[in-house]
Amino acid sequence: MFAKVGMCLARLHAGVTSRAALRVAPQLCRHQHRTFSSESTAVKVLYDGLCPICVTEIRFLQFLQRKQQKVDFIDISLPGYEGGKYKDISYEMAMEEMHVIDEKNEVHRGIPAFAVMYGAVGLGWLGRFMMWSPVRPFMDKSYAIFARNRLKWTGRGEECTTGRCEKKSH
Repeated sequence: MFAKVGMCLARLHAGVTSRAALRVAPQLCRHQHRTFSSESTAVKVLYDGLCPICVTEIRFLQFLQRKQQKVDFIDISLPGYEGGKYKDISYEMAMEEMHVIDEKNEVHRGIPAFAVMYGAVGLGWLGRFMMWSPVRPFMDKSYAIFARNRLKWTGRGEECTTGRCEKKSH
């Protein structure tokens, strides 16, 4: 496996054109390829801007993609959020779990959403690891626990039972 990864990296970074590297690269590096057009093909990440855990991760991802701008981060907590603009993903749906809309306008939820998001900012290896069959069940269960409890863990459980969440004022 490491030999295949090395060949993939060699092809990407050193321009290796051997037949073996070319056969391996599409299999391992398919998330690295992008199409460029005049249309906006950015990945859209819907996140809760009032969740301190979520915001910390989004800021890190924004830092990683600062030069490429391949990802549009959409804060669903802002009053102007309209699910109709984002494949009819309502505020309530977006609050339940992570949603990402890829370049092909397909919606991904939960762990697959993280994989698409990480791939778009250059952390494709992390997304592939999360989706790897021995790891995926653990990731799905862990994320389900986090998603179910994140409002309580961030001090917003009571005010988020219906409608929009509001940040607690002390």
